[in-house]
Amino acid sequence: MAGFKTLDDIGAVSGKRVLVRVDLNVPVADGKVTDATRIERIAPTIAELSKKGAKVILLAHFGRPKDGPSAEFSLEPIARATADVLGRPVGFAADCIGAKAAEAVAAMKDGDVLLLENTRFHKAEEKNEPAFTEQLAANGDIYVNDAFSAAHRAHASTEGLAHLLPAYAGRTMQAELDALEKGLGDPVRPVVAIVGGAKVSTKIDLLMNLVKKVDALVIGGGMANTFLAARGTAVGKSLCEHDLAGTAKQIMIEAAEAGCAIILPADGVVAKEFKAGAPSEIVAISDVPADGMILDVGAKTVQSVSDWIDRAATLVWNGPLGAFEIEPFDRATVAAAKHAAARTKQGKLVSVAGGGDTVAALNHAGVAGDFTYVSTAGGAFLEWMEGKPLPGVEVLKR
Repeated sequence: MAGFKTLDDIGAVSGKRVLVRVDLNVPVADGKVTDATRIERIAPTIAELSKKGAKVILLAHFGRPKDGPSAEFSLEPIARATADVLGRPVGFAADCIGAKAAEAVAAMKDGDVLLLENTRFHKAEEKNEPAFTEQLAANGDIYVNDAFSAAHRAHASTEGLAHLLPAYAGRTMQAELDALEKGLGDPVRPVVAIVGGAKVSTKIDLLMNLVKKVDALVIGGGMANTFLAARGTAVGKSLCEHDLAGTAKQIMIEAAEAGCAIILPADGVVAKEFKAGAPSEIVAISDVPADGMILDVGAKTVQSVSDWIDRAATLVWNGPLGAFEIEPFDRATVAAAKHAAARTKQGKLVSVAGGGDTVAALNHAGVAGDFTYVSTAGGAFLEWMEGKPLPGVEVLKR
């Protein structure tokens, strides 16, 4: 973290009002948080600042409210869940600016924790309007960003505040940046990337960046079919973006020029319909029947992926190898994930994974906790993998 200011650089915070941007965009049903993972991740930053006597003021968004304040998108239920995770009271203010926020902040004692209402109840938040940012800053002396997942957005609470107050990365942000640096910034080589998912069209920038950064790129999921088709392989009724054959060819050309090996399926699990328990068979990738769909990669491909993982010192993973949501088309993803986890536990691999489907797949395989780092930041993680600067990170540089 030599390039970023962190809590280690913050100095004395006792009595200071510290605005902490956090990710509380958690799933809620019937007024209750159903998955507190994101709250648990920000707890260390909150606890550290509180213990040092700071007045900890949390800023967050929730959902995508379109018409101002509404009960549906209120953070009040999440304040209660945050209190449960922290094991201490968390106050709540019914606005993030103005009199309601100012009064709640003024009533705080050293060490107190307060959550302000959804920043996106104000359209000026996403527009990063200076006047709104100044209103947010009026309630703080110091700014800490602990929401990497929102760092790809130049909003008032994620980027604007860093220009008005001394700005630092929180512990979750620090851990994320450390992991990403080990993954692609300054990795131990060889580096292998696994990229899966349905469509090439959503990951063109990602693939173009990776072939210049990694030693081998494993392409799985539906997007592998587009590459296979571009090479002249018939893929039957499989999901395939035939109109992107030219793009796939260009990616393969750039990979060859950069010395990056492209690993495509050698065999596939083929079925005539996509549903749980559908009859399926493993065929060589050159023998996919005209009425068949490739829904997973086969045993030979899994062995090849495992061999590449064995050669790697660093693994970056985004996207499943097959349609892991439905059995038996989860087998390849589970097998590769377990192999990567085992290598990581043996101290032979730095494994960094991220993206919504990836996190779900690793949880499904029961190995998310065994990877070096699993990012819950969907869009921000992808943009980082694409090599794009993240506004909320750039402003934290020394």
